[in-house]
Amino acid sequence: MNHKAIYALYPNVITIDDTAGAFDANGNQVTIDESAVNAWVDPEQYKYDRQAAYKPLAEQLDMQYWDRVNGTDTWKQHIDAVKTAYPKPTE
Repeated sequence: MNHKAIYALYPNVITIDDTAGAFDANGNQVTIDESAVNAWVDPEQYKYDRQAAYKPLAEQLDMQYWDRVNGTDTWKQHIDAVKTAYPKPTE
């Protein structure tokens, strides 16, 4: 079960048990539309994708140093490429 999707789609759900289902504050089982849960896209997924794509901070700092020494913009190109590949969704 995609807990994050269930909590986003069903704000009345306070607990989820992977075997028993989802429940509200009164302990009543909440019927979950699994196709809606499976179709849900995390609006913050771009953050996780960017985090995985960015080079380690030590490497970024080294890029910035050498950019300053050489008059290049390697670091900016790297950041721009990641932001382009994983754009922030418009609301």
